[in-house]
Amino acid sequence: VYSLKENDVFNFCFIFRIQHPAGGYKKIFETCEELNEPIPAIVVGVIPEWLSGSLLRLGPGLFEVGAEPFYHLFDGQALMHKFDLKNGHVTYYRKFVKTDAYVRAMTEKRVVITEFGTAAYPDPCKNIFSRFFTYFKGIEVTDNCLVNVYPVGEDFYACTETNYITKVDPDTLETLKKVDLCDYLSVNGVTAHPHIESDGTVYNLGNCFGKNMSLAYNIVNVFLEVRYKSDPIAKSKVLVQLPSSERFKPSYVHSFGMTENYFVFVETPIKINLLKFLTAWSIWGTNYMDCFESNETMGTWFHLAMKDPAKYIEHKFRTSAFNLFHHINSYEDNGFIVVDLCTWKGHEFVYNYLYLANLRENWEEVKKAAMRAPQPEVRRYVLPMDKQGKNLISLPYTTATAVMRSDGTIWMEPEVLFSGPRQAFEFPQINYSKFSGKNYSYAYGLGLNHFIPDRICKLNVKTKETWVWQEPDSYPSEPIFVQTPDSVEEDDGVLLSIVVNPGAHQRPGYLLILNARDLTEIARAEVEVIIPVTFHGMYKP
Repeated sequence: VYSLKENDVFNFCFIFRIQHPAGGYKKIFETCEELNEPIPAIVVGVIPEWLSGSLLRLGPGLFEVGAEPFYHLFDGQALMHKFDLKNGHVTYYRKFVKTDAYVRAMTEKRVVITEFGTAAYPDPCKNIFSRFFTYFKGIEVTDNCLVNVYPVGEDFYACTETNYITKVDPDTLETLKKVDLCDYLSVNGVTAHPHIESDGTVYNLGNCFGKNMSLAYNIVNVFLEVRYKSDPIAKSKVLVQLPSSERFKPSYVHSFGMTENYFVFVETPIKINLLKFLTAWSIWGTNYMDCFESNETMGTWFHLAMKDPAKYIEHKFRTSAFNLFHHINSYEDNGFIVVDLCTWKGHEFVYNYLYLANLRENWEEVKKAAMRAPQPEVRRYVLPMDKQGKNLISLPYTTATAVMRSDGTIWMEPEVLFSGPRQAFEFPQINYSKFSGKNYSYAYGLGLNHFIPDRICKLNVKTKETWVWQEPDSYPSEPIFVQTPDSVEEDDGVLLSIVVNPGAHQRPGYLLILNARDLTEIARAEVEVIIPVTFHGMYKP
């Protein structure tokens, strides 16, 4: 564990010191089997008495069906993981989410539904007429919910980025039912990162294809009134609609920001070509990735909407092109909205570099590919609500700028909070329950070394000081912050992460528990199985 400060040359030298020539990271991209029952973990260290609950995680667990491989990181079939902590003891359990995509694939022993980067072909055993009608019966959208899990009232849902979410039992990991959000809302898909307020209200953002091929983005919510408790999703509604920069090409959106009074939507130049999307399913061998393209001229647009009353704000905030997947946090301060983001420079789609063939390459080849890819950077943008003056930003603690141009647009330049060549601070987490939408100090993230997850990081967004946990040949997951009961300080808590050490002779997978203040190890709970890569998840007390 080490602490680093801005402009410290030792920073990046130390980070680069960890190399992976043995390629142990390849193990986290391999198929595994689900477990028949929870298995006990061997605990090293002492788990805090107050830490009693479940860490739930989602990611791909099946990377091929029979002789047919999945090609992209976001194609593998959804596997749900659970570490249970109680009275200092830990168990580990995992089961595949029984989506239509998974059940049909296992039944037919082939890829049946097209995934993000893998096309499904008609059953070769069917005659030519059956195959013809298979292709022209319409788009069959995947329900492979491998990205995240979140609560809605007393229920829990696994999700991806389509219109389907899957209700799961967080105790048994059984799949309960498939829900089509199109039955309740005017959306064609929603993000995998909803915002959840202290009263349980859920907000999300999705794109909407309306009449005459009109395109917009809808902010939706699920308000958990007592009388709706039995089925809150049925009472979902659209709060406000945000315009699209292009009529037939919505931007790819993975998350959005929310302050106490505003929604923040960042529209990037990574576009979905709707016409290509709607015709792709009539062409053999096409998939979702084939429908993405970059708008090299638009840059990046920031959109704002008020929460109450729900209203779109017409300010035109613009900046240079970048990819965006994860918001860190957003908050209001004296007439400004501060937006902290994990960005990737430029307009080329980062997902182009996340094909499994690339990630399974030997270390030198992985590094070469990362050299060509967009470069990561943690940035702070500040949006002024008052449009007076040359530099519209007067907050004393940031170097971010905003300037009114002659065409009425407000051009923004960011403050860089963290930057290291091919070293990403990604999958960010904060003390969400106390500081979501508020002025905050600390963010926690997964460190990506040339796209390979090999460290856990803490970033002080005010001082830019960083702390890092890292061990050789060890591959962690997104760190989840769990607050200490009755805590006062923002970083009084622990971080939970699943780590894989493929070279370990015994117990190569473990739950790592770190002190959130300085990233020192508190305990680890080791199991005798390899655990594949996971994306997102939550802690359920």
